[in-house]
Amino acid sequence: MIPELFERKIYTVTELTYEIKDILEANFEGVWVTGEISGVRTPMSGHVYFTLKDEDSQLKAVLYRSRMNHLKFQPEDGIEVIAGGIISVYGPRGEYQLIVEYLEPKGLGALQLAFEQLKKKLAAEGLFDPAHKKPIPAFPRVIGIVTSPTGAAIRDILKVIQRRFANVEILIYPVHVQGETAPYEIAKAIEEFNTLEGVDVLIIGRGGGSIEDLWAFNEEIVARSIYASRIPVISAVGHEIDFTIADLVADLRAPTPSAAAEMVVKNKADLIEKLDALTIRLKNAFRKKLQLTKSHLGEVMKGLRDPRQRISEYQQRVDDLEHRLILNFRYKLKHSRDKNLYLYRSLILKNPLEPLRQFLQKVKELHIRLVQSQHYSLETKRSQLEKILGKLEALSPLAMLRRGYAICYRASDPTPLKDATEVQINDKVIVQLSKGKVICRVEEKNHEI
Repeated sequence: MIPELFERKIYTVTELTYEIKDILEANFEGVWVTGEISGVRTPMSGHVYFTLKDEDSQLKAVLYRSRMNHLKFQPEDGIEVIAGGIISVYGPRGEYQLIVEYLEPKGLGALQLAFEQLKKKLAAEGLFDPAHKKPIPAFPRVIGIVTSPTGAAIRDILKVIQRRFANVEILIYPVHVQGETAPYEIAKAIEEFNTLEGVDVLIIGRGGGSIEDLWAFNEEIVARSIYASRIPVISAVGHEIDFTIADLVADLRAPTPSAAAEMVVKNKADLIEKLDALTIRLKNAFRKKLQLTKSHLGEVMKGLRDPRQRISEYQQRVDDLEHRLILNFRYKLKHSRDKNLYLYRSLILKNPLEPLRQFLQKVKELHIRLVQSQHYSLETKRSQLEKILGKLEALSPLAMLRRGYAICYRASDPTPLKDATEVQINDKVIVQLSKGKVICRVEEKNHEI
């Protein structure tokens, strides 16, 4: 029996669920929870569903897609986080959950975690592979610069280039280097430069600042634009201690914008000094070569003062070669004659006619023996055949018939009769004689022999 203590108010499941939902949302708005993320799930809607858990309990949580756009890192299993939001009830399952409005890693900053996550992802795809990095041209004619037009970086770069090599052409693509639009502007600038002909190298960067100030150069869109660039890219972001994703993907990393300018162009004064030194070395080498040539020509001219002597020397050389050629010819001729004589004598001693005659005689003898053997074998086979034919003749039933015997069998059965009991009175019997047949009828039987 229900006590009168309870008011008899009957709810539907939905009504009760929504009343609990209102109570929870009213009393747990702006709650902060810390725990470990597990069971991360991101369906086609773009919302992120996960569970916050500690040693004893767990809490369902959802991070809607609209809030994900403001999140610098990706929620992953095993990350300790601090989540802020409201407690609500999901009616279809009757489960309470935390609707997350703010999420940050516990201990490690969100930007640092996002940096490590993107670095790991791009490294696995090979964007940092040294084999993909393009060489920086030694003497670029056109340099593209992607940076803020009002920052200190562009002034430092222009100052260094003007001082080192003022003849180079510079194209500047002004962009924001921090803020929400900065990554997209930097990526677009790189893509635009790649549509131009004649640009030899790109410098992208900015001056120093905090990790938040430099974050545009840690965005994935910028990293992929650098990787896809056919033009070599130098990353010059912040100071030497600053390190960004752009530095890892770029073909060359400069510690500062000024250093990038020094890397990309040679010092014109140094080049002129080297050219002067090379010019002096070339002149000295040419003078030395000219002196050696004159000396050699002088030696040659000495030999040409009396050409008749040189001609006589050549004639003597020709006579000597002629004499050696005749001696060599005579020697080879004699050697050939001796060899031919030796072969002739060997041929006489090894005349093939006598062995051939003996071989023919042996063949003739073998032929005679073969004919005799065949004749003897034939006579033997003939004699054996005659004996066999004689035996066959003696055993032949026809021979028996010729000696007066006969073969009897019934007209209805060709099997020879051996006993009088095999026929009956009035049976028709055929008698086979040596020549012809006789048809008889049985009138009387006698079983005695």
